[in-house]
Amino acid sequence: MPAEDRHAPAKASERLRRLLVVVPYLVQHPGTSVEDAAELFGLTPADLVADLDLLFVSGLPPYGPGDLIDVDIQDGRIWISMADYFARPVRLTRSEALSLYLRGTALATVPGLAEAPALASALAKLAEGLGPDALGDLPERVEAAGGGRAVEVLGELRAAASEHERVRIEYYATSGAETTEREIDPEEVFFAIGNWYVAAWDHRSDAERLFRADRIHSLERTGLRFEPRGLEGAGRPLYTPGHDDVAVTLRLAPGARWVAEYYETTRELELEDGRLEVDLPAGRLAWVERLLLRLGEDVDVVRPEGLNDRVRDLADVTRKRYG
Repeated sequence: MPAEDRHAPAKASERLRRLLVVVPYLVQHPGTSVEDAAELFGLTPADLVADLDLLFVSGLPPYGPGDLIDVDIQDGRIWISMADYFARPVRLTRSEALSLYLRGTALATVPGLAEAPALASALAKLAEGLGPDALGDLPERVEAAGGGRAVEVLGELRAAASEHERVRIEYYATSGAETTEREIDPEEVFFAIGNWYVAAWDHRSDAERLFRADRIHSLERTGLRFEPRGLEGAGRPLYTPGHDDVAVTLRLAPGARWVAEYYETTRELELEDGRLEVDLPAGRLAWVERLLLRLGEDVDVVRPEGLNDRVRDLADVTRKRYG
């Protein structure tokens, strides 16, 4: 079978995001036409049908008739029957419920959160189930779960973005494993893949940059206003290409194909041996080295030259550090 070259493929994370919105609507509006649903959600009919095709294999073992989601498209109209387990109440362990409550409580304190009323209602139900004994030391637990200053920073970011005010931050960048001070114009604050991000114009690099809110160690309002440049927020790729990017080409074994779903790629090529070749843009190679160290034998480096040597050096340093 010949190799297939695919450009700008839809990420699994993007398709999952779409399905989480599309499926509840179609369940509540049975018989909606493919054309109407596609127009409503900003998709082409072909993309919508391709997304819905994923539901045919969605479910739980043993994957019997009652364990899978059923999608029926007849005469251009859509009907979705949910699998039996969707009718069962969610059962959380005590530790899962407590973790969810603590992180939800920290999030609920963010000023201007549009989902705050629904979140508060859900938290009240969780608190009732957990009981007062589990929540006696809530402030300390919220701090340990990532609240406190992180929530304060997120609130300040949202306010600065709303008021178009420049801020000064100390930011830890994992790409270079360094903390830098910079001034940014925050335009869009959004949540994606488990983290809060801010899309901003970075005056240190004089370019658009994406920052993870939990890596901002300190934030100071400057009082200076800026004119928004129209930077994208929710739904955008989580990597901003730069002029100094290094082209990295990797060949991923089946166990490492998740890299193509999690990271931004500019090219993907299906190889005849079952591996996936990807081009991965990188502003710096430090984070790529750590990724390759994690993947081990499930990845081969095609380029750049010398990257394998850098990974071996990193492995030696790591072994010596941990004895």
